[in-house]
Amino acid sequence: MTIPCDILVFGGTGDLALHKLLPALYHLFRDNRLDPAVRVIALARRPLPRSDYLKLAERHCRAQIALRDFDEDVWRRFCARVDYFAMDATQSTDFVRLARYLGEPGGLMRVFYLATLPSLFAPIASHLHTAGLADSEARIVLEKPIGQSLSSATAINEAIGAVFEEQQVFRIDHYLGKETVQNLMALRFANALLEPVWRNGQVDHVQISVGETLGVENRGGYYDRAGAMRDMLQNHLLQLLCLVAMEPPAQFEAEAVRDEKVRILRALQPITGQDVQEKTVRGQYGAGHIGGQEVGAYYFEKDVDNDSDTETFVAIEAHIDNWRWAGVPFYLRTGKRMARRSSQIVIQFKPVPHALFEGGQVNQLLIQLQPEERISLRMMTKTPGKGMRLEPVDLDLNLAQVFSQTRRWEAYERLLLDVLEGDSTLFMRRDEVEAAWAWIDPILKGWEAHFQAPRTYPAGSNGPEQANSLLARHGRNWHG
Repeated sequence: MTIPCDILVFGGTGDLALHKLLPALYHLFRDNRLDPAVRVIALARRPLPRSDYLKLAERHCRAQIALRDFDEDVWRRFCARVDYFAMDATQSTDFVRLARYLGEPGGLMRVFYLATLPSLFAPIASHLHTAGLADSEARIVLEKPIGQSLSSATAINEAIGAVFEEQQVFRIDHYLGKETVQNLMALRFANALLEPVWRNGQVDHVQISVGETLGVENRGGYYDRAGAMRDMLQNHLLQLLCLVAMEPPAQFEAEAVRDEKVRILRALQPITGQDVQEKTVRGQYGAGHIGGQEVGAYYFEKDVDNDSDTETFVAIEAHIDNWRWAGVPFYLRTGKRMARRSSQIVIQFKPVPHALFEGGQVNQLLIQLQPEERISLRMMTKTPGKGMRLEPVDLDLNLAQVFSQTRRWEAYERLLLDVLEGDSTLFMRRDEVEAAWAWIDPILKGWEAHFQAPRTYPAGSNGPEQANSLLARHGRNWHG
């Protein structure tokens, strides 16, 4: 059953709206997941006629949607449900105009998607309330990052909470909509084989890495204020850590799942003061080569300060103070202009108690999120021939091949549908966001207090050498 609704996208001319949200809404419309009378309204300051916005939307959507999935008739019908409304989100009078344009809700649910800077979240919520648009049926979606620090995140949450009830608020992290990320819970909690070894007695360490070959592109102004810590690690990587480390919830239900994630965030061992020197590494890419092409240093990017000390790479050794994970390091790493685009989780198991055969052991579980979605269990096996010569072999599950007849949903499709259905399981709760910032803030302050400038690494590399030392001092290496 579809839900009659208006979907209003603030920041409707931005990259997120044009590259992700509109293609996701097109797919949902094509698959009859949206009500036929749905209205998708893009909101932005730029004065555009509706016809010009539709041309802009079509150009971007054709570039993002696979040719086999782009149906001309469906697109024509979808465009009939799309409109553009020029307004300034900082001006309360424009919200009065918006209210008149929308008319009476008449039983419609309104979804307000804030694809804007976090600094606009509070004013938009307040103006929606003043204009009478924030009724009890409305829902508001907030893009990451929620704030720049614990205090700013708390202020945003307070402002949103003054207008909307918590069950109306959906703080989105698109990583949680990825198929393989959700498979983490299936892998852990639906397979009896793994549960007995998913703990400190058998796990040596865990690595969570998200590498990008791209630079900051046209996000220099935002990124230079945020950096890799705020842009990626505080949300994406900590969310992955929570799913790897959390205890089984009593039931697969939003509050039960989010309760367990919050417990992990609160159990993270603080990294404060001089600990930042030992357990964290900052980096910033210099000039180098990506895919055979020469690329410039970070400080030459558009809208970036020439003397910027913003980190484009961060690596952290984290520990969780609980029974399951005491003594197991979690190594988190993310960076731009890396050697390859890859998001992966590595569970490295401890070696067998008695080394019966010569050679190293690489028993590990590799969960790859991108560019391919696959799960590999690497085990030692004997090679053919005389003697006991061992080599690692992968038991490989390629999800794209296994489900080749089923179109892979994009993360935003699933998450937008969850918003419409009121399912908060894959969204962050207020206390979850604030618990993450409570752990991140002391690291940021430690960098500032101890003048920890970013280490330069060449574009197209695996990051600064100091990140390798983070593991090497314990006899470990990064995977990939």
